[in-house]
Amino acid sequence: MKKVHVLMVVVVLMTIFSAQPPVDAAVKTFNEPPFSHYKVSRGDTFWFIAQRYGLDYKELMRLNPDVVPTNMQVGEVIRLKPESSHHSAFEDQVVALVNQERRQRGLRELQHRADVKNVAHKKAQDLINSNYFSHNSPNYGSPFDMLRSFGISYQSAGENIAKGQTTPEQVMRDWMNSPGHRENILKPEYDTIGVGFYHGAWVQMFIQAR
Repeated sequence: MKKVHVLMVVVVLMTIFSAQPPVDAAVKTFNEPPFSHYKVSRGDTFWFIAQRYGLDYKELMRLNPDVVPTNMQVGEVIRLKPESSHHSAFEDQVVALVNQERRQRGLRELQHRADVKNVAHKKAQDLINSNYFSHNSPNYGSPFDMLRSFGISYQSAGENIAKGQTTPEQVMRDWMNSPGHRENILKPEYDTIGVGFYHGAWVQMFIQAR
């Protein structure tokens, strides 16, 4: 059985980062970042963010190798400190939260398999780079076609996607509050998961291995 579920969240920022300050207003600067992550606003650049938080913009770029300096996405989360979590840590945290939900219901945990994770990450990149939000990719086709094209065999498969959430906790809360997405997360037959995160796009791919 093949099941796909879409979740799109429009995140409206109601903080001081939601808009650029008036031209004549002083921009508050810091000697060092007061937090580990920063949510990109319209008009932001690595140079501007580095100046505001007392950083070297080259170091900021090094900390965020997946972010294209000329195409920063509004709402994406970047790292300001070396010890802050990278996107791969976000993906692992989603898996941990999925398995926590499954353990609470007496279900077996899912294996975060590297090849399925790779497909999920490529799908997340594709959602951003090809500017669409759908299970059917203009480049890879359906998620089931995509899994097969990457050499992954399965008895059944499913996919959850989302956009706009900034933390693993937020995206998991939204998925678990949606019956269709929750069904994929808690399906007893699944034994494998792959999670991808890229510029605010989240993908979960589930399979029951052959």
